[in-house]
Order: sequence, then C-alpha cells, then structure tokens
Amino acid sequence: MVTTPTGSATLAPVDSSVMLRDVGPLKAEVKNFSFYYDKFRALKNINMPIAEKKVTALIGPSGCGKSTLLRSFNRMHDLYANNRYEGEIMLYPEGINLVGRELEPIEIRMRCSMVFQKPNPFPKSIYENVAYGMRVRGISDKSLIEHRVEHALKGAALWDEVKDRLHSSGNSLSGGQQQRLCIARALATQPEVLLMDEPTAALDPMSTSRIEDLVTELEKTVTIVIVTHNMHQAARISDHTAFMYLGELIEFDETEKIFTNPSNPMTESYVTGRFG
Repeated sequence: MVTTPTGSATLAPVDSSVMLRDVGPLKAEVKNFSFYYDKFRALKNINMPIAEKKVTALIGPSGCGKSTLLRSFNRMHDLYANNRYEGEIMLYPEGINLVGRELEPIEIRMRCSMVFQKPNPFPKSIYENVAYGMRVRGISDKSLIEHRVEHALKGAALWDEVKDRLHSSGNSLSGGQQQRLCIARALATQPEVLLMDEPTAALDPMSTSRIEDLVTELEKTVTIVIVTHNMHQAARISDHTAFMYLGELIEFDETEKIFTNPSNPMTESYVTGRFG
C-alpha cells in the first residue's frame, strides 16, 4: 500500500508480471529489482517488462526513482561506492543479468547506451565523437569506422547537416544538433537498448520535436527506454508507460490505457496534473 501526497490511501502497486503476455517479444525484464544508495532503498521490488523494438516511458514526480532505474540498466551506479543492486535486470535473448557482478560494466554500457538530459559532446570533432565508442571496443578498421560513423549520423538525422564539417568541433553545433550527435554516438556501438534520460529537457520546442520524431523512427531498429517529465511527450512517443512513485512501480500498461483509463487512481491523479 502506498499513500498519495495528501496522505490518503490508494491501491497497492500493480504486479506488472501479469502484463508480460501482453507486450509482445521481450528485450529486457526487470525482476524483483531493488536498488540501495548505501542504506537507503531507492527502488523497491520492481517488476517490469521491456518490449523489443518498442518505446517504454518512465514517468513520475521528481525523486520517484525513474532515473535510478534507467541508470541501473547500464550499471552507471557502479561508478560510486556503497551502491547495491538486488534482483535482476535480464537482457534477452541471451538471458543475461545486466546487474550480475560477473559481467564487465564497460561491455554492458556498449550494449545499453545512454543519452543524458543535457547534451554532452566530447571535446573532439564530430567524427571522433561518434567514433569514440568503436575505438573503445577495439575497432581499428578505418573503413568500418567511417561506415558506422556515417550510418550513426544518418540514424540520428544529422548526416546532411554535418557531412561537410565532420572534423569541426562537436561543441560548434547547436543544442539540438549536439543532442542528436550524442544519440549518434550512442548508436555507433550498435546497442541493443537505447536509454534516454529526459533527452529534450534542455531543448527548444523545435529541437524537441525533431528528437521525438527521431525516437519514433529509431524504435524500428532498437529498443528504447526513456525517462520524461513531459506527459504529452510520453503519450506521443511511447508504446508502454510505467508510472513510479517513491521508488515503487505503481502501474505499467499500454500508454493509451495509462493516459485514458488507468487502473490506479493515483496514476490518474498524476497524469491529469492533480499532483507532481
């Protein structure tokens, strides 16, 4: 049982495992997952499917655990001492546990690439920004790198704008272009899952629209998990939506149902703007 911000009781969090049969083929699955910042339990027994080549949106008020969950997929929390995972985040079809200690975090981050809220191009050329991940993976074939750089920039809808200045600094681009460059950088390692943490929060409306169009196009080839505070954005671009509150998964369902006929009154209160 959880309580609303006003203290009134509401329905218990949904056991999202009942949704597994409804989302189609799975790319990943969060199973009985909890996360601790030292002794603080930030995520509490999360169960959630991630459908293959679909967009899954994580929504909820600030501090609810959305970004904490997202960053667990590629082990970003390993960078800080005293963080701890419990449970599993399975990646299919291999059925490997992404938070298993036997796995190398660098390899996991190549397979589950991250795009952050604020564009963060490296202090390198446009070309080298995109090529960086391939070099980290030990790829040295120049023709292969050139092919993948072009392919990634086209995938991020940026190639036509930068093809004649690939050796210019990535920081010379506009904010929206820088974010698409970061998306290209993430795509260049050919990830299985693309993680996006409020990727349009720092962008103007026109750049936001381009990123949203890009997400819709990218889901044809890659599974996407996106954190957003923008309810309209979640409704526009996602196939499934998870509503989180105080580290718990309150409800998971098809996006249309979450926004038109949610099962939990707390979800309805959030998506209609009554709190959060």
